[in-house]
Amino acid sequence: MQTVDLASQAEQLAAGETTSVDLTERSLAAIDALQPTLNAFITVDRDGALTAAAAADQRRAAGQPLSSLDGVPIAHKDIFCTAGVKTTCGSRMLESFVPPYNATVVERLAAAGLVMVGKTNMDEFAMGSSNETSFYGNVGNPWDTTRSPGGSSGGSAAAVAAGIVAGATGTDTGGSIRQPAALCGITGFKPTYGRASRYGMIAFASSLDQAGTLTRTAKDAALLLDHLCGFDPKDSTSLDVAAESFSATLDKPLTGLRIGVAEAFYDDGLAPGCRDALEQALDQYRSLGASVASVELPHLYLSVPTYYVVAPAECSSNLSRFDGIRFGHRADDCNDLTELYTRSRSEGFGDEVKRRIMTGTYVLSSGYYDAYYLKAQRARQLISGDFAAAFEQVDLIAGPTAPTPAFGLGDKVDDPVTMYLNDIYTIGANLAGLPAMSLPMGTVDGLPVGMQLIGPALSEARLLNAAHGYQSVTEWHRATPNVFSGAES
Repeated sequence: MQTVDLASQAEQLAAGETTSVDLTERSLAAIDALQPTLNAFITVDRDGALTAAAAADQRRAAGQPLSSLDGVPIAHKDIFCTAGVKTTCGSRMLESFVPPYNATVVERLAAAGLVMVGKTNMDEFAMGSSNETSFYGNVGNPWDTTRSPGGSSGGSAAAVAAGIVAGATGTDTGGSIRQPAALCGITGFKPTYGRASRYGMIAFASSLDQAGTLTRTAKDAALLLDHLCGFDPKDSTSLDVAAESFSATLDKPLTGLRIGVAEAFYDDGLAPGCRDALEQALDQYRSLGASVASVELPHLYLSVPTYYVVAPAECSSNLSRFDGIRFGHRADDCNDLTELYTRSRSEGFGDEVKRRIMTGTYVLSSGYYDAYYLKAQRARQLISGDFAAAFEQVDLIAGPTAPTPAFGLGDKVDDPVTMYLNDIYTIGANLAGLPAMSLPMGTVDGLPVGMQLIGPALSEARLLNAAHGYQSVTEWHRATPNVFSGAES
């Protein structure tokens, strides 16, 4: 399978070597070929995609002003509202929900002329690390379909890794862009909290959720983020900061870049192969002129327990709106209002969502709020303070994205705590609201592994520059799974 990337597709369109309709038809054909095996999509908008692609070709033929990515096909995680197109959040609760409006992320990319081919599969309400909690079945990892693609943005990651589309949107609450990017061998980017609008993105944990991208390369991520990020008055958490071109500084030399490595990342759970790949990646950065030094993140070990108090608490509040009354699944033949609430939620939500709702309700309840939720918020401040102190010494922090390569489907589904620990390296950036990304750094036992880069707030351009510099002298981001060599986008 040839490498499929956004920049190359955009160049082909600009040179007249292909058309948006042709690229879109190839993407739709790849979905048809791979969906039975990967299950990466929940909804395919064939007619809408071809209509949008034809409009893009007409704009180009008429000589109208075009964005850099006009006419390129992409996919959206099924957590973003899409006007007239079903949005399920991977849940039975929303299996028939068709929004009347677009999420701002969807609106911005459509305004830039990108063509949505469909909505990708995901863990239910973004709660999961393996894409096994989806009401629509698990997603297969293109490198080995018996293994997890990661979660919750596993459908988007699998679609990009398999070459179905060159780019897709995702959301990251505790690592749900970066972890599947690592397990599928692609580049995943989570911006600073508030950099990309949350309007129209169905909420899981409002102080943690962040929209982002899954692409083949850092350059592709920059091209998408140029359009995706920006202030949105519809989102009260949106940052009102000046617009910035992330792609403009990609080629800046890395001489003098200071990279920190936290000893906290080198714990007993880190697979030896991942450790070796990270050391080789750091050596590559040294050869590019960067320096590497140790930094301390003394409270990072608190990130998992902190997250699994804060996130469920916010989840229990956000998901209370799904009650069988206004929208979503509604149980039949109920005798009274209490039964309607109880059965609608019991039937509509899966086990993992129920587990987190109950946990969140407990930690927010009278008598436990101070003992759990308030204490977790204090720990969150300690973690944020550790990052702030570290960034006084270095420009970026590097580490592994996940402790192991992709694990087998079913291996952790019956042990929630073990599953939660798969996000042990990624959660800290969400708690601190920092931009972070994962990029391929090697393979272990034939499976890709990822390196995580974390930066201070609003350092997206620096992160993308560092990642692009690394990818300019390495080939890991070009590796593709062999099992689908016959399906090219």
